Amino acid sequence: MNLDQIVNMILRRVLRRAVTRGVDAGIDLATRRGRTPDEMSAEERQRARHAKQAARKARQGARLARRLR
Repeated sequence: MNLDQIVNMILRRVLRRAVTRGVDAGIDLATRRGRTPDEMSAEERQRARHAKQAARKARQGARLARRLR
């Protein structure tokens, strides 16, 4: 394994983590509709929590589908 392959391997792992964090942050922002939890009513917080759980389950399903493919 040469140095170029090692650098590419490490770079891929770092980029994958960065993209995952970005996607998670975007989903969180979308479920909260740009507001902080203090500005939301109890019903809105519950709705945001359920949307976040649905997004997590969708990601799990997508991973499972890729594995089965």
